[in-house]
Amino acid sequence: MSEQPSAEPGAEVLAAFEAAKGFMPVGEGLALYAAAAEAGKLGLPLLEVGTYCGRSTILLADAARRAGTVAVTVDHHRGSEEQQPGWEYHDPTVVDPEVGVMDTLPTFRRTLRKAGLEEHVIAVVGRSPQAAKVWGGELGLVFVDGGHTDEHATNDYEGWAPKVAPGGLLVIHDVFPDPADGGQAPYRIYLRALESGDFEEVSVTDSLRVLRRLPA
Repeated sequence: MSEQPSAEPGAEVLAAFEAAKGFMPVGEGLALYAAAAEAGKLGLPLLEVGTYCGRSTILLADAARRAGTVAVTVDHHRGSEEQQPGWEYHDPTVVDPEVGVMDTLPTFRRTLRKAGLEEHVIAVVGRSPQAAKVWGGELGLVFVDGGHTDEHATNDYEGWAPKVAPGGLLVIHDVFPDPADGGQAPYRIYLRALESGDFEEVSVTDSLRVLRRLPA
């Protein structure tokens, strides 16, 4: 049973989001939630590429819960390039001491449990291109926030953008037109989406871009 959709998360969900480990600022999180609430009206799954520890998953899961659908989150949970040892975003608390590599899956599961949203999420543990190849249905929303190299961003775009249903939303994070502000791979797939003629821009909130798939 779905609830009346809301463009804003409740206080408890917002508090869980703010408490979760991750990098998304609150303003961009609120924009993501509004997009998920709108896309949820299509009754289709809401999917994100790049789970990390579940900060943004909380928002998608609550929007999916309200809409009577489900959030799907895809990640291998070994960390992206900039999260490896010696890099800016490395966090030693999410390294598996037994094998010596990153493993954000346990933290992610705790994040969802604390937020009370486990049952509204399907966690796909694996590589995005492999998951995209076996995903057969349409999606109400695709949120691209995975690896930020050209290879990974391109794979995420090519694998998942075609699965956005007409009227559904493609959301891309860390879009920086100015190279001085950040990496350019997400910006390049954002431009590619617009140039394809398949998407129109809906909103811009800092580095978060929301695009809608046009009717065929």
